[in-house]
Amino acid sequence: MAADRNAGFRREARGCEKCGFAYLFELLDDYYPAPNAAFFACDADGRIVDCGRGSFELTGLKTEQVIGRRISDVLGLRFEDGSDHVGTALEWEVRVQGKPVQVNAEQDFPARAVADIFPAYDDQDGGLLVVLTPTNHH
Repeated sequence: MAADRNAGFRREARGCEKCGFAYLFELLDDYYPAPNAAFFACDADGRIVDCGRGSFELTGLKTEQVIGRRISDVLGLRFEDGSDHVGTALEWEVRVQGKPVQVNAEQDFPARAVADIFPAYDDQDGGLLVVLTPTNHH
């Protein structure tokens, strides 16, 4: 995909072939998570398939404890505006970024974080990457 982004040595980024959006968002090039961010990969039903860097530090849960379980249930995600941003990202295949959330993982104290949710843009498997960045404000 990186080669397609500037195909033909154009100066402007190439648009999305599927939806016609003006530019391609590339996670590795266009998103800069905080050093303490926690990563969770989910399938098309919102079940955790893997946990990345920072997940144990934020939740106190090991990967083996959460695999196959719905992310909203395991992490007790409660968004400030009352929305289900995980469900929205899964259903509409849209990015959701910068949403304040309370994380209340099993057997742990509630923590505040900011959620960035990225859908998998493929027609077969779907899924999500959920990035939670801990915050210190109340």
